[in-house]
Amino acid sequence: MKAPAHERGVALLTVLLLVAVMSAIAVGVLDDIRFGIRRTLNAATGTQGQYFALGAEQLARARIGRLLERDTTRTSLEGGWNGQPIVFPIENGEIRAKVTDATGCFNLNSLVTVGGGEPFVRREAGVRQFTALLTALNIAGAPALADALAEWMDSNNVGAPGTEDDGYLKGEAPYRTASVPLAEVSELRAVRGFSAGVYATLRPYVCALPTTDLSPVNINTLPPERAVVLTALTEGGIGVNSARGILASRPAAGWRDLAAFWSQPAFAQTPADAAVRSQVDVRSRYFALDAEVSFAGGETVMSSLFETPSPGGVRLVARRWTRDE
Repeated sequence: MKAPAHERGVALLTVLLLVAVMSAIAVGVLDDIRFGIRRTLNAATGTQGQYFALGAEQLARARIGRLLERDTTRTSLEGGWNGQPIVFPIENGEIRAKVTDATGCFNLNSLVTVGGGEPFVRREAGVRQFTALLTALNIAGAPALADALAEWMDSNNVGAPGTEDDGYLKGEAPYRTASVPLAEVSELRAVRGFSAGVYATLRPYVCALPTTDLSPVNINTLPPERAVVLTALTEGGIGVNSARGILASRPAAGWRDLAAFWSQPAFAQTPADAAVRSQVDVRSRYFALDAEVSFAGGETVMSSLFETPSPGGVRLVARRWTRDE
């Protein structure tokens, strides 16, 4: 007995609906499989890129070690190593690495020091030096900006109105001061007064080293274009033009010792005090590595910081899977 025509139509529609549903499910499953494979490949590529970057880090460590072995008493620019890009070809890509002296800058964390009943307290010498740097760069409101940064990092909650938690909690997006030194320079953007323009002007001359010591600058590697750092260390005693002249007269192999450096005629009329003399050196204490890996269509970036506490020692003190901004 044949089924009525309308029932046969319903059965056909049901079959078509089932086919459509099953097709949609199949497409969804195939998409999940395809995206899953792609995610797995991306993860594998990223992991391999990180391993290549870590390899560049080991090569940088060895390069720094050889540099220190060449002369244990001083670090100079001989050999053109500072900031020289090195390219290592690898299968399906390349590694680009650059080692630089990380002491050719003003250490922002020198505005505080350890002790005084608090984890971190304001250091007046560092504040004065930072004020001199801001002034030399023609940044308006230099004393207020230096105070704001010092109060941002010190551990107490006592300061001029607006420089401590009371000033930051009243904003549209309330937050508190860090009460610790900066982990990286980009944190400066959170400090009141450091606008985008101020940050852009200041950035080439500053760093956030993992120490609160007064900026440990190697004057044998300090670039002439950063002569303003020397002006800051002397609290403006040595003008920018005089600082450039001093660095321009630097011997090709660097000054053999600090006595040779301080004997420059510019210091005869403006002698540096003991604190400045203790922070200037002819040997580099910190080195930075910037590594970029291109592998299988993926990009991996890494920035590392090394410290050389002794002539024969190189130790890693910081690593970030980002560029140093």
